Amino acid sequence: MKDTYIYEIGENLYINLTNRCTNRCTFCVRNGKETYEGYSLWLKEEPSPREIVEEIGDPKRYREIVFCGFGEPTCRFEEMKEVCDAVHARGGRTRLNTNGHGSAVAGRDIAPELVGRLDGINISLNAPDAARYEALCLPRIPNAFEEMLAFARACKACGLNAWFSVVDCIGEEQIAQCRAIAEETGVPLRVRPMIG
Repeated sequence: MKDTYIYEIGENLYINLTNRCTNRCTFCVRNGKETYEGYSLWLKEEPSPREIVEEIGDPKRYREIVFCGFGEPTCRFEEMKEVCDAVHARGGRTRLNTNGHGSAVAGRDIAPELVGRLDGINISLNAPDAARYEALCLPRIPNAFEEMLAFARACKACGLNAWFSVVDCIGEEQIAQCRAIAEETGVPLRVRPMIG
């Protein structure tokens, strides 16, 4: 099966920019999977922005162009920005699904560079504190939980349309604790069902 860097689900088009990730989440849909929704998302080569833009065609055919695949999109931050600019130039809408580590990877606050480029940012909160985040997400970078919260606060400060998400498998007690973090941060929380 051909590896896939663009795939459709519902009314959205998803961009699988990379398989690199700063987390190894225990619940990740890619664990032990060769495909997702019939698509092979393990990449032999990372696609260029030009390839992606050509493959998208008219972005207005889709409700959203979503950066989400078998890796963390901000690991290819410059390429992601280039695709965002092209999509917006053609009248499309963009969303990022992220673990919130983009600033840590880039070595700078990337939130200001997302203004005007992303119409929505879904930040995976996943746990209510650093210890449980470490156990659930197995991050490869130091201070991963704090880096994610700092990114969320930076998005809020820049006026970006950002929200936290948690997977319902963490249980009601932790979800309630995550709601408290969301309220303190001023970034809304969405609870989503575990995939797969």
